[in-house]
Amino acid sequence: MKTMKILVVDDEAPVREILKKGLSQMGGFSVEVARNGLEAIEKIENDVFDLVLTDMKMPGMDGLELLKTIKGTWPDMMVILITAYGSVETAVEAMKMGANDYITKPIDLNELSIHISKAQRENLLFRENRLLRLEVRKKFEFKNIIGKSRPMQEVFSLIEKVAPSNSTVIIYGGSGTGKELVAKAIHYNSSRADKPFIPFNCGAIPETLVESELFGHTKGAFTGAIQAKRGLFEEANGGTLFLDEISIILPSVQVKLLRVLQEKEVMKVGSTERTKIDVRMIAATNENLETNVIKGIFREDLFYRLYVFPILLPDLKDRKEDIPLLAYHFLDLYTKENQKQIKGISKEAMKLLLEYHWPGNVRELENAIERAVVMADQDYLTPKDFSKNLKEGAPDLIKKGVMDRKSLEDIKAEYITEILKETGGNKKIAAEILKVNPRTLYRFTKRANPN
Repeated sequence: MKTMKILVVDDEAPVREILKKGLSQMGGFSVEVARNGLEAIEKIENDVFDLVLTDMKMPGMDGLELLKTIKGTWPDMMVILITAYGSVETAVEAMKMGANDYITKPIDLNELSIHISKAQRENLLFRENRLLRLEVRKKFEFKNIIGKSRPMQEVFSLIEKVAPSNSTVIIYGGSGTGKELVAKAIHYNSSRADKPFIPFNCGAIPETLVESELFGHTKGAFTGAIQAKRGLFEEANGGTLFLDEISIILPSVQVKLLRVLQEKEVMKVGSTERTKIDVRMIAATNENLETNVIKGIFREDLFYRLYVFPILLPDLKDRKEDIPLLAYHFLDLYTKENQKQIKGISKEAMKLLLEYHWPGNVRELENAIERAVVMADQDYLTPKDFSKNLKEGAPDLIKKGVMDRKSLEDIKAEYITEILKETGGNKKIAAEILKVNPRTLYRFTKRANPN
């Protein structure tokens, strides 16, 4: 076990000697002493100490001044203050300035040992948390988003420019292109990096609950609201809220989002009180919001509020020169995870990866490499390690959709129309079959037949 080096600072010689002798006899401690704050600073500048144990009341530089100096120059150094007065106010002030703990005179050495152990645990936790934050930042630095293609270099440039600002960002990209990864890169390279990053998929929960999730609700605001709840905007205060699939939110929620962007305040469901917040919003969608504005299903004023800084993520098929880089990145990741010794990807397998059209983009490529690593029993990945769909190309359903040139919205509209015909226009029955809210069908029929 590493010996802990302690500097005892006290203007009374008997106290210095008692503490030095007592701590040294406990074992595990190497102790030096200083007569005052200035001598303590001189010793700290010339040596490395884990902990400073200092008296509060000393002539010249007192304990609080010494604490302030230490924390300003050596923030990782632990400090425990000694006071003969047991003043709560002074102790609170010391803790606010960064003291790890305080102890009152007369000093019980066993009690002091407990305080030192507590300070060690807290300091270790602090360092671990700081390392984790640094790792998170490193992981989401924009330079670590993989891609050498021109489209990705343009994305990197945009992230670098917008990250330090507070501008609202909207990220366009197909499923699996890495929209959340870009949002994290923006957050962790901004001044909000130490504050929360909260992602929310607007399509992951029933549309009727989205408003409550985002803005919170009061007790009794609706059936099932048995207690008050803070919304995600409040949870993200000071940081960033990432709203994925923003195109599907209801008009009532769109109005509230507009208020957040304009007024910087939220109002819980069931409340008339407004709460000020400081949240950066990053939105994402795989739909063309301008088209949705024209169709009347997305508010024009909200669109322009979101469209401050758009970033378009290219599909993987449009940046094929990045496929080898990504493939080897995922190969390294999953060989380590699965404790395998795979040296690389064969020429035949790489040709397969380059010729495939990747409708699921980077996420699909990652899944394909993970599966291949699990399947592989040789030093290199070969075509046999990949799925049948990958080797044969797109499934028939996807091929047919590509050939017909029909959008997902068109296919959904045709299917809904067919169900409504079969039910004789009964929206309640049709909604049960489609497993959607009847209001969704009402909005659909109103858009399809505006007159």
